[in-house]
Amino acid sequence: MSTIAADYEKTEMGTIQIAPEVIEVIAGLATVEVEGVAGMSGGFAGGIAELLGRKNLSKGVKVEVGQREAAVDVSIIVEYGNRIPDIASEIQRNVKRSIETMTGLHVVEVNVHIHDVYFKASDKPEEEDAQPHRVK
Repeated sequence: MSTIAADYEKTEMGTIQIAPEVIEVIAGLATVEVEGVAGMSGGFAGGIAELLGRKNLSKGVKVEVGQREAAVDVSIIVEYGNRIPDIASEIQRNVKRSIETMTGLHVVEVNVHIHDVYFKASDKPEEEDAQPHRVK
C-alpha cells in the first residue's frame, strides 16, 4: 500500500490534516506494545536510519489514508515460543484502537506480516554433535 496524504478536514477555526507518517508512528508504537513482538521488520532504509542513531518509529509500517479511513500493514518479528495467531490478533486490536482513538479515522484493515522469529540466547536450539566432524 502506498502512503497517501489525507484530505483536509474543515473546522470553524481552520483545517486539520494528519500526516500519514503520524499514523505510521501510532501503528508502530501500538504494535511493539504487544507482548511477544520482538521488533519491527523494516527495509534497508530503516536499518540505515537506526545505524545512524535515529530510532525509526514507523519502521515496518505502511499505511493508506483516505479522508475518513485508514488501512495499515505491519511487518514484525515474533519472539520464539509465542503463539503467532494470538499475537497477530492482539496487534490488530491494539493498532485499530490506537489509531481510531487518537485520530478519529476508521481503520478498515490491519494486516500483520510475520517476517522472522527471534530466539533469545537461552532459547536457541543446540546443534547436535552426534555427527562426527568431517574435517579434523
